[in-house]
Amino acid sequence: MTNLDCSVKNCRYNENNCCCKENIQIDGSSARCSNETCCGSFVERSEEYARNSVYEPSKPTNVSCKAENCKYNEDCQCHASDIDVAGSKACCCGETECKTFCCK
Repeated sequence: MTNLDCSVKNCRYNENNCCCKENIQIDGSSARCSNETCCGSFVERSEEYARNSVYEPSKPTNVSCKAENCKYNEDCQCHASDIDVAGSKACCCGETECKTFCCK
């Protein structure tokens, strides 16, 4: 598992810079830099959203990764010990990014 810090405050899964989703997906199959990646698991927080008490925020998270050019991607899984997903004002997944992305 990867320790995930997430500054995407507008995501329904974000709680105190942690993710309440058991696993996330980083997209950006042809990315060469971090701003060409995004969190494919992003869902915009809405007024009718009520946090599901079944899920608790957690730093350790399973991260599947489609960023084929990232040095931490091994068999479509992130093997970085820590990652940072950014996009504090994001309204869609394209406005997020994996700041830990490092091109091979």
